Amino acid sequence: MHLGGYGGFGGWHMMWDPTYVLVLAGVVLSLIASAMVKSTFSRYSCVRSFSGMTGAQTAQRILEYAGIRDVSIVPVSGHLTDHYNPRTKQVALSDSVYGSSSVAAIAVAAHECGHVIQHANSYAPLAVRSALVPLANFGSGLSWFVIIAGLIFSIQPLVTAGIVLFSFAVLFQIVTLPVEFNASRRALGILQDTGILGGEEGNSAKKVLRAAALTYVAAAAASILQLLRLILLSGRNRDNR
Repeated sequence: MHLGGYGGFGGWHMMWDPTYVLVLAGVVLSLIASAMVKSTFSRYSCVRSFSGMTGAQTAQRILEYAGIRDVSIVPVSGHLTDHYNPRTKQVALSDSVYGSSSVAAIAVAAHECGHVIQHANSYAPLAVRSALVPLANFGSGLSWFVIIAGLIFSIQPLVTAGIVLFSFAVLFQIVTLPVEFNASRRALGILQDTGILGGEEGNSAKKVLRAAALTYVAAAAASILQLLRLILLSGRNRDNR
């Protein structure tokens, strides 16, 4: 009978956890930020720079300008998979950046070189983030198992330990913000100083990097909201004991 279906809806409603709103908010923020960076990059990928330099050439020029000669520039497959690996001392540029002479490609390549310069200058927040990597990976991978076990068996110390582990991942996301903002600021300054981009191109590059920065802001916000949810669940579990 249809009454059974209505009863099923009531059961679902009873299982609804208000803290899911925090998770949904984080998901929405991440989706909006991702859409914005893809849209902005796509838009300025169609705008060719006056210099005609590719992303790889831009990176090489910036590193030479900064006096850094022990870092190589290599292509990497994928879209927006660009990164700098301080262990191998390689700037990896994606397919849409390495050989492209668009304003978007130049902005992204310059941003990654900003990280190279941070590393060369022993930029403190970058060192802190690097130190947090193993803790963040360990915490994010193990925290959920510990928290779920604590909630199922009503062992509060386990829940607390899981939250502490997860907080390392949250701290990593927070420390990432100044690192990324600083890399973009360095990138825009060098692009102007070297004349690689001029006039309105600089503003376009700023829009690309600003959109990219929003993804880090969204990731940090989502992780903080998730941490808040875990704290609320922990408090509820403690009250129900």
